[in-house]
Amino acid sequence: MEQNRIKIGITQGDVNGIGYEIILKAFEDPTIFELCTPIVYGSPKIMTYHRKALEIETSFTIVGSAAEAVHGRLNVVNCNDDEVKVELGKPSRESGKAAYDALERAMTEYKEGMYDVLVTAPIHKQMIQSESFTFPGHTEYIEQNAGNGAKALMILANETLRVALVTGHVPVSKIASTLTKELIEEKLTIFNTSLKSDFGISAPRIAVLALNPHAGDGGVIGTEEETIITPAIKAMREQGMLCYGPFPADGFMGSGAFSHFDGVLAMYHDQGLIPFKTLAMENGVNFTAGLPIVRTSPDHGTAFDIAGKNQASPDSFRQALYMAIDIYRNRKSDTEAHRNPLRKLYFEKRDDSDKLKLD
Repeated sequence: MEQNRIKIGITQGDVNGIGYEIILKAFEDPTIFELCTPIVYGSPKIMTYHRKALEIETSFTIVGSAAEAVHGRLNVVNCNDDEVKVELGKPSRESGKAAYDALERAMTEYKEGMYDVLVTAPIHKQMIQSESFTFPGHTEYIEQNAGNGAKALMILANETLRVALVTGHVPVSKIASTLTKELIEEKLTIFNTSLKSDFGISAPRIAVLALNPHAGDGGVIGTEEETIITPAIKAMREQGMLCYGPFPADGFMGSGAFSHFDGVLAMYHDQGLIPFKTLAMENGVNFTAGLPIVRTSPDHGTAFDIAGKNQASPDSFRQALYMAIDIYRNRKSDTEAHRNPLRKLYFEKRDDSDKLKLD
C-alpha cells in the first residue's frame, strides 16, 4: 500500500492567518493517510502554537526533509530557523518572510524529487514581497522556479466547473492592453491540454468569455471581441479544438450556460473568480496548470478576520489535496496511454502487392 501513497508537500502559508488551522483540521481524520503522505514545510513550534490555541488534537512528526517522511503521519519540516512571532489576524513582514522560507524550501526539495505534488496554504501577497520574492502570487513564483520554461495557467475548479484565466494578477487598467490573439491562443492550448491530461476529458468543450459588456455589441462597447478574441477562437477551431464564443460574461454565467461546457476561459481575474467563488467557495480549488509540477491550493485567502477563532473550514483545502492526487494519477495514466502508441498501418502504393506495411 505504501507505494501507492502520493507524497504531498504542503507549505504553511502566512502563519498569522488560517493556514495551520485548515491543515490541522484536514488531517484530523486519519483515513486521509491511506491516500497520501503529507509533509508540511513550516515550523513545528508554530504548528504547536496553533494546535494549542485552537484545541485541535491532530498530532505530527518532525522530520529533517521530505525524504524522511513517516507514512501514516503528518510530517513537518522546520523551515524557520529564527524565532517567528505569531500575531493571529495581523499581517506582518515577519509572517511574510516565514511563508517565503517555507515555499523556498519546498521548491528546493521538489527539484530534488522528494515529493510528488504541492499544496500551498494562503499567503499575504503584500507581506511576502522582498528582494527574493517579487511576484504577484504563488502562480508566477512557481512558474519561474519549477516550470522549466513552460507557461502557467490559473484554473479554478471543482467537480462541475472549471474556470481558467487569460490574464491573472494584472491590474484592471492594463487588462485590455495585455490581451492579444496570441496570448488567448496560448491559454486555450494549455487549457485544452490540461482538461485532457489532468482531468481526463477526451474531447473538452471550452467556452470563451467576452471582455466587454454584451460582447462589445458589434463594436459599440468595444472592439476586442472582433479584433482579438474571435480570431483566436477561429484559429484554434481550425486546429480541431472545440472552443466557442465569445459569450457575454454576465448572461453566460447567470443563466447556467457554463454547465454545458467542460471549461470556461475568462479574460481576467475577477471576471472568472467572482462567479466561481459564488458558486463553489466551499469546495473550490486553485490549480496551476501547464507546468511539470502539480500544484493546488484552496480558493480562499489568509482570512485574517477569523484567524485563531476556530471558524475556518478545511473543505477547500481538503479538496485541494484530493484534486492534487487525482491530477497526479491522471497524468501518470495519460503518460502510460501514450507511451507506446501503435505503429501506423498502411498499404504501400508504390508496388502492386497487397502486403500490409508497418511504419
